[in-house]
Amino acid sequence: MPQKKRKKRRLGVKENGCARREARHKNDVWAWDFVFDRTTSGAAIKCLTLVDEFTRECLTLKIDRSLTSEDAIDALAEQLAMRGVPLHLRSDNGPEFVAKALQAWLAKVGVGTLYIEPGAPWQNGYAESFNSKFRDEFLATEEFESLAAARKLGAAWREDYNHHRPHSSLGYVTPVEFAARCPPSAPETASATPQQSPPLRQGSGVPQTVLS
Repeated sequence: MPQKKRKKRRLGVKENGCARREARHKNDVWAWDFVFDRTTSGAAIKCLTLVDEFTRECLTLKIDRSLTSEDAIDALAEQLAMRGVPLHLRSDNGPEFVAKALQAWLAKVGVGTLYIEPGAPWQNGYAESFNSKFRDEFLATEEFESLAAARKLGAAWREDYNHHRPHSSLGYVTPVEFAARCPPSAPETASATPQQSPPLRQGSGVPQTVLS
């Protein structure tokens, strides 16, 4: 008799989507995801992107041949040491993000999780918006002869994105400049905020400014 397959336990609810649980201040919600590409030899590369939803900063752009939940923990730990602890992390149900080791580590350092519904990437709209720019402006325009080349070019693109790219949703300043104006974290004292809460695109459930 064939063995009965165990059903996968899916995490995530629509209330965790960016349109329903909006970032209110710096370090409130960080969003992360994976993007894939290949070097000229055909070998796969995997990119971990991490974005502060409120400031739009790309906090991490980690590129490797493969990335596990342990690699995700290492990338987060580095950011926590430099920037402080976010209140929440928003992600899909990818195996790296729902791994027990990662969930245990997040609970230990005091970071809440906002898992979106399976098959609803628009609920992680800020990560999706950033990844779209990353694909169109970087991955689609560059050829990588090696992993080292991809890392070097990726670091330069991230520097330009954070320090030299004004965002309309931030009042036409760069993410780094906007973040510098923000109080550390406290929502009740936040004086620097993005433009008023954006309207929803019809039928998408994603703020318009996410896609601008």
